Amino acid sequence: MAPVSGGGTGLDLPAAAVEEAARLLEGRVVRTPLLPLLAPGAGGEARVWLKAENLQRTGSFKIRGALNCLARLEPQQRRRGVVAASAGNHAQGVALAAAQAGVPALIVMPASAPMVKVESTRSYGAEVVLAGDTFDQAYAEASRLQRERGAFFVHPFDDPHVIAGQGTVGLEILADMDDVDQIVVPVGGGGLISGIAAYVKQRRPGVRVVGVQPRAAPALYRSIQAGRLVPGESARTIADGLAVKEPRERTFQLIRRYVDDMVLVEEDEIAAAIFMLLERSRLVVEGAGAAAVAALESGRVRPGSGRTVAVVSGGNIDINLIARIIERGLVADGRYVRLAAQVADRPGSLHRLLGVVAREGANVVTVSHERLDPAVPLGDTEVGLVVETRNRAHAEQLIAAIRAEGIACRERP
Repeated sequence: MAPVSGGGTGLDLPAAAVEEAARLLEGRVVRTPLLPLLAPGAGGEARVWLKAENLQRTGSFKIRGALNCLARLEPQQRRRGVVAASAGNHAQGVALAAAQAGVPALIVMPASAPMVKVESTRSYGAEVVLAGDTFDQAYAEASRLQRERGAFFVHPFDDPHVIAGQGTVGLEILADMDDVDQIVVPVGGGGLISGIAAYVKQRRPGVRVVGVQPRAAPALYRSIQAGRLVPGESARTIADGLAVKEPRERTFQLIRRYVDDMVLVEEDEIAAAIFMLLERSRLVVEGAGAAAVAALESGRVRPGSGRTVAVVSGGNIDINLIARIIERGLVADGRYVRLAAQVADRPGSLHRLLGVVAREGANVVTVSHERLDPAVPLGDTEVGLVVETRNRAHAEQLIAAIRAEGIACRERP
């Protein structure tokens, strides 16, 4: 691979390497905006801003590192092509970068990868091979094919040129916001935060950099706590892009040197952040992309005296998952309520119940009957309602009004 001017030695990353990457990427990637995150009804200046990499080409920051890496290939390496393993964003980033560079690309994806991501990767011109049921199995097959073909392996985070490319996110933040005092970054394998933190700390040391991992996939968090690499376990998390089992020494050392703190967030906090960003900011964000916002909204990371930037790393989320998150978000806000009301099994009883709902200004979404439950007395029926309300207080008001009519009513989980 061609040398990088100012490339440094060992496992460090000089700021000059990120600046060189930025020059190379100019006009080839989107300079994503910094968007204010305003609380409902808030006036004045926003304290939290979003670096919206979900608006990047391919829907995530990964194109930055992939383009910077492929630009360094020697002519012989370019002819042999590149190989990568990924279940999503890295696959699409490498596929598009290879297409732009005129380099053949083979992407190995697990058979369980969402078909929309498989087809998107193919649409950029890459050859896609489905292998195994997990990322680790796909990675093993990609390594075998790389050796067989003599191709160059594009690692998603354990590569200095990939990390330098991801670091251009931090360069843009500093260039676009003079008074930023904290940057919050999602962490999987650590390539994004390593590049951002190394650049930011060398150019503006007073800016605080905080990493966020899901509690369900905390391999790098535990490694930093232990002071050594600690492999993780297979984990299911809504932030699947952050579920890295095997941290690497390069990003581990960069994080130890440059990152101020790391925190963990819960699954429901990530889901709540996805819901909030969709409703409040009109942004479609994947689980990994919402992790930094989840840390801020949950209070696990607090804004500083100046401006805090949360890096929204990607927006490639399955539409069915969005639908489930919206429904859960409405339930959590008290705007969707599941009720069970016990009424007499005779004409007019349902009309009476629904009359109370209408009078209280709520909207019925679904209605069901349950006559076979042994807990329901003979002669009665349990009516299940899903009701749309304004908020939690309105839901409580509705339940009280139903009970005031002499109808037994409880909220269902």
